[in-house]
Amino acid sequence: MDANISTRRDFLKWMGWSTAVLALPGCGNSMQGKSGKKANIIVVLCDDLGYGDLGCFGNKVIRTPHLDAFAREGMRLTDCYSAAPVCSPARAGMLTGRTPNRAGVYDWIPDNHPMHLRSSEVTVATLLRQAGYQTCHVGKWHCNGQFNSDQQPQPDDHGFDYWFSTQNNALLTHFNPVNFVRNGQETGQIEGYSSTIIVQEAIDWLGRHRDSSKPFCLFVWFHAPHEPIATAKEFMELYPEAQERGQREYYGNVTQMDHEFGRLMKKLDEMQLRKDTFVLFTSDNGPETLNRYQGSWRSHGSPGQLRGMKLWLYEGGIRVPGIVRFPDKVRSGQECHEPISGVDVLPTLCEIAGIDPPSDRELDGASFVPIFSGKTIKRSKPLYWQYDRALGKNKVAMRDGDWKLLANADLTEFELYNLDMDIREKNNRASDQTERVQKMAEGLRSMHRQILAEGPQW
Repeated sequence: MDANISTRRDFLKWMGWSTAVLALPGCGNSMQGKSGKKANIIVVLCDDLGYGDLGCFGNKVIRTPHLDAFAREGMRLTDCYSAAPVCSPARAGMLTGRTPNRAGVYDWIPDNHPMHLRSSEVTVATLLRQAGYQTCHVGKWHCNGQFNSDQQPQPDDHGFDYWFSTQNNALLTHFNPVNFVRNGQETGQIEGYSSTIIVQEAIDWLGRHRDSSKPFCLFVWFHAPHEPIATAKEFMELYPEAQERGQREYYGNVTQMDHEFGRLMKKLDEMQLRKDTFVLFTSDNGPETLNRYQGSWRSHGSPGQLRGMKLWLYEGGIRVPGIVRFPDKVRSGQECHEPISGVDVLPTLCEIAGIDPPSDRELDGASFVPIFSGKTIKRSKPLYWQYDRALGKNKVAMRDGDWKLLANADLTEFELYNLDMDIREKNNRASDQTERVQKMAEGLRSMHRQILAEGPQW
């Protein structure tokens, strides 16, 4: 950091950002459900689901009746972002409330790789468990390379009382997988499709394994619609008009995921938990590019009207579907255009639970609870993304209000877009907004230096 900008507070003053929100506020009281108890929490995360893949986000072909109904019951987040344009960093950002590069999760994590979410990181599951919540993770984990090994932290080390997870994809395919681990014990082959298996485990945990006297936090992380896509025949048959190779598999896979999401929501209703439960549905990054690699021939996902796809820092790589439902707190049928990111999940869930987020480390997210009542989010810094292996020249990005700045790896070449007027990122304003570029670039460089210094080397 520059010599005359010695503290974060000085930096924010210099950048012109509010210093009144430097610290995330302690919440004191939880947001209670209808029963008067602490609210339950469910976070549903898809893998490679595109911004344009759901009916409620404009898709005219793929059938997603349960998520469309869910959006009508809650709030659709039009400017919802992942923490990264690729899976492992997006998950690390969601769990920690920190830009994933701070935590050292820079890219997707191959099996047996040394990269992992370190034990020194404090996850939202850990915080909620300490606050008396029952915590459960089902589905794709992908926050370490040495999965189910004492050499690296596992889901239980990061706050999950109960876990039923895979390191990355379900193998050998997402049909009849052999690599699930339940609380440290390998399950062997399980018959059925990944999405069905994951939701059934979640339903079983809700009904049989949790302590019903305590509030719960359930993370449901689908593999769908990531390759290798495997789809039940009944869902593929819904798309006889799909003629391109792999289309039926992809379209049906999204519909199958939607069906399983509906089954989970029905279980909440049967258990009379709907009004006591906050539910967030989103995706870890944009859609995979068709035929980008040999096995991606079923990847027919859509970024909608956005530019770019998975691995890009244009909007199509990081802007994802987002929907929240919280009866009596979020009025049904709403649409919110406030920018929200995966790094906001930790501070948001902390506020819902009535606990303080960590104060001994730099957090990059902010609680989005204010949007429930139509207010704006109080951010201490702009949203920031860094992916050194991003496709194209841009490796770093920042969004401040409606303006988004993208930069090359050296932070010497910039693109600037006003997303309110140019959601497709077609009109680069860098040449006619030179002062804005200069100011945002100074902040970008400072954050970049700070984050670079904090992240470990593997």
